[in-house]
Amino acid sequence: MSVKIRLQRHGKKGKPFYWIVAADARSKRDGRYLEKLGVYNPNTNPATIDLNLDQAVTWLHNGAQPTDTARAILSYKGALMKHHLDGGVRKGALTQEQADAKLAKWLEEKANKVTAKTEGLSKAKADAKAKSLKAEKAASEKRAAAAVEAAKEEVAEEVAEVEAPEAAAEVEAPAVEETATEVVAEEAPVAEEPTAEVAAEEAPAADEAPAAEEANEETEA
Repeated sequence: MSVKIRLQRHGKKGKPFYWIVAADARSKRDGRYLEKLGVYNPNTNPATIDLNLDQAVTWLHNGAQPTDTARAILSYKGALMKHHLDGGVRKGALTQEQADAKLAKWLEEKANKVTAKTEGLSKAKADAKAKSLKAEKAASEKRAAAAVEAAKEEVAEEVAEVEAPEAAAEVEAPAVEETATEVVAEEAPVAEEPTAEVAAEEAPAADEAPAAEEANEETEA
């Protein structure tokens, strides 16, 4: 029976995670499997991999063939390295202690790289957050300054509206006084000079005065 080490899909749409399984090569991808070797979750950064290293190496010793993705995961977790070192031990190229020391050193270096990557991602995330907060603060201050300016302009407009009628009244007042003066001047009666005919009618005739005097003298006599 040909055995493959491959991924079996689980999870929900858009956020899958996978089981790492040893299964019959003839079975369906998500069908029955012989043994579950670990879990691979690509939704985290870096990806989360939980692998039973010894069982995976045992299946490799027994001839199981990993798929391309499974091979990358096994290499990342050191399963292929252990499989290679165990082969050297079987051939007598190195002792088991030497193989274990090499594997431990390799795993430590790999862990340091993963830790450095995780710290770098955390720092980048913190820097991005700080930058975002700074930009948001600057935008908030800008909006506040704009609001203050708008309030000042609104107050200035209200003051201008209040002062405008008073200025208009001051400008129009002299015109009203002049108009009133003109109306009074027009309504006042004009003293007309007596004409010559009216003066003649009103003045006593010169001829009548002596005649009256003569009549008075005759009566006294």
